[in-house]
Formats: sequence, structure tokens, C-alpha cells
Amino acid sequence: MSPQVISKKEKNELKNSANQSINYTDSDATAASRKQDHIELAFDAQVFKNQLDSRFYYEPVLAAHPKKETESFEFLGKQMNAPLWVSSMTGGTEWAKIINQNLAKVCGEYKLGMGLGSCRALLTDDDCLPDFDVRKFIGDQPLYANLGIAQLEKLIETKQTKKIDELLKKLQADGLIIHINPLQEWLQPEGDRFEKSPLETIKELLQTATYPIIVKEVGQGFGKQSLEELLNLPLAAVDFAASGGTNFALLELKRSSQLSQSLFESLAHIGHSAEEMVEFCNEIKSDYYNNLKSKVNYTNKTVKCNQIIISGGVKTFLDGYYLTEKINFDAIYGQASGFLKHARGSYEELQAYTEGQINGLKVAKQFLKVR
Repeated sequence: MSPQVISKKEKNELKNSANQSINYTDSDATAASRKQDHIELAFDAQVFKNQLDSRFYYEPVLAAHPKKETESFEFLGKQMNAPLWVSSMTGGTEWAKIINQNLAKVCGEYKLGMGLGSCRALLTDDDCLPDFDVRKFIGDQPLYANLGIAQLEKLIETKQTKKIDELLKKLQADGLIIHINPLQEWLQPEGDRFEKSPLETIKELLQTATYPIIVKEVGQGFGKQSLEELLNLPLAAVDFAASGGTNFALLELKRSSQLSQSLFESLAHIGHSAEEMVEFCNEIKSDYYNNLKSKVNYTNKTVKCNQIIISGGVKTFLDGYYLTEKINFDAIYGQASGFLKHARGSYEELQAYTEGQINGLKVAKQFLKVR
């Protein structure tokens, strides 16, 4: 059989075809190493049934990958690009200035919101003002000052509530966070004692306040009755600060004597998780609307506050996505320790953490449906 003769034209076509194959392979330069990784990591990359996250349905065929663009929305009267709140942390310490500046800078860059740590020291002097003076870093994003309910009770009693207005003015803050912390104060060696219920104090302040007010706990959350009372007030938002994150009652207890620790440790284990509080809020809103419709068992309870910051034990973007989707209020989620961990290093590290949260949320919204 005589050999097949290949024309010059056919030779060129074969050559071009080979070059195209080579170029395609070259464009996937990591193919060999990637496949090797797959072989080596296969047995370490198994997720077993008891490890599955049962909070979601995974729907991989219904959407494309998320786009880089972000969709803004309004919360606390301002535009935000992600439902993410930097929860109140620190002030008056060696690290406070750089931490707060980094956090404010990242909130400005990614269009998030931020609550400052306790600003109590600024009521008497401005020595710590540089720790909190971060408006120039955060731009026009939500920025809230922070005072404890004990300080507010004293300011009202001594008719010095103008100091709050002065505090907000010097910080160029949008409003005030009131933290409610009866167990922390009780267990703190230097703690204050409330003469009135926090609810009475908040109601008194609301009568004259000209600024938005957020009410939060400090690591143990709120029971249903407390939430019902707070949601009945014209607050800008309620911040859960639920059990599951940093527990300031336990923190103060660890500063106390061994006797106090053995006597009162059980108090630090009292509280409510963020998920439980989401259910409380939904029940309160449902009860309110059902009563309106039926006019049976009608009470004077209303829902005047419709914005919630879900914080306390919200470790990942999946936690935040799940809880903000479950609640029947306008909601964002807050983190403290997650941001704090990355705010003390390079700013690039904090950027990477923030972008990871935002990109994780985008993926969750595309492919996950809450059960």
C-alpha cells in the first residue's frame, strides 16, 4: 500500500491545529499542579452528613456567579453597600486609636456602618478624643457614639443631658447607642447601680432627644418582653448583642475575686442567642398585626422600631445571611471580635477580611435559600 501524500495546505492546517492545542494547554498553566492537588487532598476534603449546614437549601442551577458590583440600600437613613455593622468595641486604651481609625476607614471604603465603644470618658474631658474622632475616616457612613444606661440615668437626674448633644457634636456622630448592662454592672468590681429600670431612663431621654437612638445589650441579649417594650419605642434600631459573642458579664467576673467567681458564674450563662431573638421579634410583629386584623385582645403595644442589628455570636457571613433573611424586620448583622482581630494588624489584612465577608454574602444570596 503506497504511503498517503499530504499536500502543503493540509500540512499547514495540521500545524495550526497543533498550535491551537498547545496554546489552549498553555492557557491552563496550573492544570497539572491543580490535578495533583486534587489527588493529594481528596481524602482530606470530605464533608460528612453530620457536618452539613442544615440551615439552607443549596440551589446551584438557579443563578450565575455574583457580579462585582454592589447594590446599595438604606439603613439608619444612610446608604450602605453591605448589611454589615462594626459593633461597638474600644476606647481609652493604647490600641484604641489605631483600631478605631482602621475600622472607620474600612467602613468608609466599603460603605458600612459603625458603633463606637463607650464614650463615657468624653463626658468629662477630651483627653481620649483622638481615640474616637474618626468621622474624617468613615466619610458619610453611619457613625454612632455610645454611652451606658447608668451614665444616662445620672445625666437625666442631674439635668445634664446637654452633654450628650455636645458629645455627638464633637464626634460628628449621627446618633447615640445606649448600652444596657445590668449584669455586667452588678458583677463589675467598680460597677454602677441603677436607681430606675433602663426602660424608664430610655423613655425619659426620648422625650427630649433630637437625635436617633439605638439600644443594645452587651453580650447576653434581650428576652421577649424586653424586646416588645423596646420595639414599642421610636428607636432608630435595636442591636441584639446576643449571647454567643463576647460576654461582658463573664469578662467582669473574671476580674473579680475567686469567691465572686464561684458564687456568680451561673449568671454569666443567662441570656438569649441571636437566633432565639429573631424568633422573638417575628412573634412580636406577627402578634401585633394579628391583633390589628382581629381587634381581639387589642393592647396599646405597637411596633414603632423596624430596624434591627443582629449581633452576638455572628461568626461568619453565613450566620449573618441566615439571620437577616429569617427576621421580618429591616436588618443588618454586626460583628465585633471578628473585626477587632484584623484591625490591629495591617490595613490590608482588615480589607481582605471585609471583602471576604462581602463576597461570601454575595455567593450566599445567589445559591442559598433559607429553610
